[in-house]
Amino acid sequence: MKQALVHLLTRCVLALLWLLHWLPLALLAPLGRGLGRVLWSLARERRRIALRNLELCFPELSEPQRRALALEHFKCLGRSVLERGLLWHASAARLKRLIHIEGPADFGDHHAGALMWLVPHFIALDVAAIAARFSVRRPGCTVYQTQSNKVFDAAVRRGRLRFGNNRAFSRRETAKPLLRAIKEGDGFFNLPDMDFGRKDAAFVPFFGVPAATLLTPSRMARLLHMTVQPVVAEMLPGGQGYRVRFLDPWTHFPTDDALADTVAINRWIEGEIRRNPAQYLWVHKRFKTRPFGEPTLY
Repeated sequence: MKQALVHLLTRCVLALLWLLHWLPLALLAPLGRGLGRVLWSLARERRRIALRNLELCFPELSEPQRRALALEHFKCLGRSVLERGLLWHASAARLKRLIHIEGPADFGDHHAGALMWLVPHFIALDVAAIAARFSVRRPGCTVYQTQSNKVFDAAVRRGRLRFGNNRAFSRRETAKPLLRAIKEGDGFFNLPDMDFGRKDAAFVPFFGVPAATLLTPSRMARLLHMTVQPVVAEMLPGGQGYRVRFLDPWTHFPTDDALADTVAINRWIEGEIRRNPAQYLWVHKRFKTRPFGEPTLY
């Protein structure tokens, strides 16, 4: 009974997102920012996590400055919730008008070898995947976190894969299907900056704080002779849409030192965050896993 009610509520939310996607972005964006203010008041635990992350990463800011930054983050987060319907349901023509692509987006079509798109967790992350589908003929693949709510999980997969030419593998699966896809020529959409525990990870500084960080990007790139191209997505103000920056492929990566490579990735992400701090995913417990003997930071 409880599960049926949850599924019904999920379908109602998904229907609302479908209805809202018909609104112009100039109206949808302020509605989303208003939702963010509501989330700031109601989602106390996530607010606490965001404030703690900002305290750890930006100790030079005063508490009022960090609270203002966290509130702006929640406004962006509210936008991302409502605009998910836009990304999942709007026509390709409409999205192409809204997504402004910069840099060598078509590198993947000119590069004969294996390719990894390195995409940090900014709120407009899903826009980067859509931009890749619009800009690159090469098929793509990624790994995603399966949602416990089956109705929502199906909606996420359907929305993210609707333009075709890409595959998504659950993190619960073995790595074999992913590796096979990369060897078949798929570009790998890799998200390197979440805390998945100690397995295959090292404690690497992130804004000076040791953070459990996967060594996989370096190891995979070296094993499969992959070229790495960073990609960063951001929301633009009001109804202006989104910007997706395909940066120049790295020529210094990977090296034979996976730890040094991972340090370099974190430093690059730090630089991108400083450019646009409000849109990084601060509500994630980035420092959840601690070295043995250290107390929790949350």
